[in-house]
Amino acid sequence: MTFVDEVKKGRFLSATCDLSLPFTVGEWILESGIHCKLLQRGVLQITPIEQMSTAKDIVLSSGVHGNETAPIELIQQLAEGILLGHIEPVHRLLLIIAHPEAINNKTRFIDENMNRLFKVRNQERNIDCKVANQLQEAVNSFYGSSTAIQPEKWHLDLHCAIRRSEHYTFAISPYSHKLSRSNSLFSFIQYAKIEAVLLANDPSSTFSWFSAEYHGAQSLTIELGKVADFGENDLTLLSYFSHALMKLITESTLPISWNNDVEVYRVNRTLLKQSESFTFSFPNDLPNFTFFEEGTYLGSDKEQEFIADEKGEAVVFPNANVALGQRAALMVKKAHIIFDEQVRLCG
Repeated sequence: MTFVDEVKKGRFLSATCDLSLPFTVGEWILESGIHCKLLQRGVLQITPIEQMSTAKDIVLSSGVHGNETAPIELIQQLAEGILLGHIEPVHRLLLIIAHPEAINNKTRFIDENMNRLFKVRNQERNIDCKVANQLQEAVNSFYGSSTAIQPEKWHLDLHCAIRRSEHYTFAISPYSHKLSRSNSLFSFIQYAKIEAVLLANDPSSTFSWFSAEYHGAQSLTIELGKVADFGENDLTLLSYFSHALMKLITESTLPISWNNDVEVYRVNRTLLKQSESFTFSFPNDLPNFTFFEEGTYLGSDKEQEFIADEKGEAVVFPNANVALGQRAALMVKKAHIIFDEQVRLCG
């Protein structure tokens, strides 16, 4: 049984993670006329038989962190449905299960946090850098090979948080010099009942930022619950998101609307780890979006003390164990947006 044969049977995840099974490129056409092409291990391109005037080129990625299993299961379900003829997308798709080595290892990464490796092509000093380079090539190829006239480019990079959160689902909109915050993207956030969206204020080196910055994609990092082992995820908690995702890929457009059901946050500042003496004043398992009143002592790094800012701040992604120079936390504040063709902050 070859790699391609396994994927044809709908076993995209198991084939991707079976590293004893040699990867082979392949392409084939389903009975519906949908064209399937394996670009790399864990990277499957899906092309519908016709391209509409409202065509989208949509990247759906999972497994950038290997222990974040719920999104991987969602991508497997989607791939299986398409490959077995139960789902017929009307937009081009790139389905990604990103890091099989980390998935098999049940860890976020092997040597280096891969979701910090999408700024430029990396020196291939480890497997994480090598895989990040391959994913950059795959996305470049996917967007560059579209035959549609000015397709709308999307990238939803699906993750799970490593800790509990005041918002079970939330999205991060990366900062980009491109127009990457369309009203259609934010309508999807609302339609999927994602509880909160965080607007980044600086460039980063994440996978979703890469697609936004280099390709002008409508791009999000989406956090879907908390890390768990395969088989232990309650995917019913993600039913609204799954339903919205299905609508996104099988219908030409979704309604454009915004009724302020989603909590909006902006990044107020980023705390970087500058020394090994970095410490927080709160427990390591503190939930994301925990709020601190103005003046609260948050922690320190050498002689520098961190104090909650004017009118208070909430903390997102606190992690004192990151490498030196990396982000140890985002401090955020609630905000409001102007819902226009391109969404922007009020004030």
